[in-house]
Amino acid sequence: MGRSRRPKPKHLAKKLKQIRLELGWSQVEMAKQLKPDSFLHPGHISEFENDKRERPLPLLSKYAQLADVYVDDLIDDSVEL
Repeated sequence: MGRSRRPKPKHLAKKLKQIRLELGWSQVEMAKQLKPDSFLHPGHISEFENDKRERPLPLLSKYAQLADVYVDDLIDDSVEL
């Protein structure tokens, strides 16, 4: 039996990149800002923004804090930032 995949937000990667760009940070700086909560390499930021790597909930929480938005706004495809 194959494992079913849970639905993924379609616009999450775009929103994460939007947050970083609106903050005016490079991927390196974003990794530094997120790092206290998790182990991150700057390359991970690119993978998050290109939907190549799963984003753990604590990381999404930190993104939301940095952008002053709710986590729900990040994962709800009907909400624009």
